[in-house]
Amino acid sequence: MIGAAGGAVAIFYVGGYIAIANPQPSADADITPGGISAMCFFYIWTVFYAATWNGTPWVIGAEIFPQNVRTLTQALMAANNWFWNFLIARFTPHMFTDMGYGVYIFFGCMMIIAVVFVFFFLPETKGIPMEEMDRLFDGGLKPWKAHGIVWPEIQRERAAMQHNFDLGSKGASSDKLDVEQNEKVSV
Repeated sequence: MIGAAGGAVAIFYVGGYIAIANPQPSADADITPGGISAMCFFYIWTVFYAATWNGTPWVIGAEIFPQNVRTLTQALMAANNWFWNFLIARFTPHMFTDMGYGVYIFFGCMMIIAVVFVFFFLPETKGIPMEEMDRLFDGGLKPWKAHGIVWPEIQRERAAMQHNFDLGSKGASSDKLDVEQNEKVSV
């Protein structure tokens, strides 16, 4: 969400600069301070996108799908990613011809939609083991609350398992001592 929100702000800035300043392409013109700031914001957008959204098809697909379909879903997500990359590369030049600065506004709006999509439909997966991922997508949990419910449950279960393991280890140690004592008595 942070990547989409930051990217939207940056790309809206670039679109706003082009709409207001209406820069004309010229080989001998100096770049204005506004043009330099627009270029900086374009790089800021690139940082937000590359660090957050660029790997999304591979990371999300690898985390949320069960093992028995993960290979297929990874292939479909990669194909989907390349399909949309193709469409963007194919039609963006035509969009610039017809829409001008509106292309930046369009892609900024897409990033705002991404913020809404992630918040309402994609739960946080940080720290959740892959074997427990289905619990995040339980129909009764809201995605924006799922991590806060599932993560404490997993921590409690881990603590209980560790406690049972520790008790079992102590019990095994005392059994070993009993056996050793019985061996000493019998000798």
